[in-house]
Amino acid sequence: MNWIYLIIAGCFEVGFAFCLGKAKEATGQSATYWYLGFLLCLAISMYLLVQAAKGIPIGTAYAVWTGIGAIGTVLVGIFCFNEPATFWRIFFISTLIISLMGLKIVSN
Repeated sequence: MNWIYLIIAGCFEVGFAFCLGKAKEATGQSATYWYLGFLLCLAISMYLLVQAAKGIPIGTAYAVWTGIGAIGTVLVGIFCFNEPATFWRIFFISTLIISLMGLKIVSN
């Protein structure tokens, strides 16, 4: 169950990064709503990270959480904010995915 919490926490980390990106583009009350979404996603992500870290070593949990956030945020940038999908960006995201899978394999 701890790994499920961790994966969901990573997804909410992507959510708060997405909300920041949208808030940057928005103005007025719309920006306020995106910042509130950021705070909500942040709180949920942190809570789930704490829950996951109860059964997963903190170094592994934090690395996987930030990895999911990094991978997801790059993909959100590519698909939602028209950031470039260059060979090297995809290559290094792929190496990060392989590293996260390795951490899962070697963790208790």
